[in-house]
Amino acid sequence: MNELPFTEDTIIFGLLCLCLGFVFYTSSIKKGFWKKFYAIVPTVLMCYLLPAILASLGIVQEEASNTYYIASRYLLPAALILMTLSIDLKAIFNLGSKALIMFLTGTVGIIIGGPIAILIVSIFSPETVGGSDFDAVWRGLATIAGSWIGGGANQAAMLEVFKYNPEKFGGMVLIDIVVANLWMAIILLGIGKSKRIDNWLKADTSSIEDLKQKVTEYTEKIARVTSLHDFMMMLFYAFTGVGIAHLLGTYFAEFLEANFEVIRNKEKILSSLGSKFLWMVVFATAIGIGLSFTKAKNYEGAGASKIGGVFIYILVATIGMKMDLGRVLENPGLIAIGLIWIAIHAGLLILVAKLIKAPYFFLAVGSQANVGGAASAPVVAAEFHPSLTSVGILLAVFGYVVGTAGAYICALLMEVASQM
Repeated sequence: MNELPFTEDTIIFGLLCLCLGFVFYTSSIKKGFWKKFYAIVPTVLMCYLLPAILASLGIVQEEASNTYYIASRYLLPAALILMTLSIDLKAIFNLGSKALIMFLTGTVGIIIGGPIAILIVSIFSPETVGGSDFDAVWRGLATIAGSWIGGGANQAAMLEVFKYNPEKFGGMVLIDIVVANLWMAIILLGIGKSKRIDNWLKADTSSIEDLKQKVTEYTEKIARVTSLHDFMMMLFYAFTGVGIAHLLGTYFAEFLEANFEVIRNKEKILSSLGSKFLWMVVFATAIGIGLSFTKAKNYEGAGASKIGGVFIYILVATIGMKMDLGRVLENPGLIAIGLIWIAIHAGLLILVAKLIKAPYFFLAVGSQANVGGAASAPVVAAEFHPSLTSVGILLAVFGYVVGTAGAYICALLMEVASQM
């Protein structure tokens, strides 16, 4: 019998599926306590929180598990292919410029939020934002900026550029995970109240509703009883596509590193474009879009996006497992910086959304394309509607492109702020 925490992936995966099964079973109960509960709390948030509780109670140990790696490298690209299979590119372009505006607003919020958070915390706890040479806190916070504007590759680039003390880097990773996951939980909570939020923002959601309606009508038109042949063909498209995406992503990233010094040198701003994960996501999305111009598009009627949704929910559970609620107050000073930082990011998004009357969907996905990256933005987008997944993917990929440059600017501003 294993002693707690469980470290075997087979057991951990079983517990994650238990969490998902519990949530979906209770959410299907249409009366009594559970009906009232899920009227307030979205199912996706519960799929995220229950694994977080398992990690916080010490029942599972995320660090020893490969479940997130498998979900993000195998199931995520498969989901992207299946959920973009019936994409309507023209309808997505008709969504207009507000999605891009909200994404860039989120980026600006991260860039200015870091130095402002340092200035605020320095008033009552100057030692929290101090440090000298490679122990300087601003250098560590630069890695968080890289993660929150782009992703893991951008974070690694910032660590290389500013040479933060590797022994203290774990503390910055903790802040990154805790604060980013708390914010994602709030975003998911808002999805259940999106109509009320849109009314407050006075947002025009007609283009989003048109896209959702088009996809729904198309799905109903081609809907059929799914056969074993259908399942095997969808498996073929999804995981052959995953293999191709990994192959092309790896070779393309290696080609860029081999031929361009600006990408090979980790201290250069564009070095994050050498990320294999980034190009894997790009090629998986491209494969899905390419299939949307073929007869493979009709597999949406057999439930392609629903299978993609299953993969996404497994990914959500593995992301939730990264969140140890018990460690939130481990370093209160640095956590305070992170919370103020993300609050500035959120506040600026809300302000701009109110000014341009952008729907909550654009606010949520624009934020997660920054803070969560390619692993989280499609999750949030899909929770609104499977047809919107591609919007999250495209913005997240854009985040990788601007991530290192944005984080570099943020880091320079934080250096100035820490010396004031």
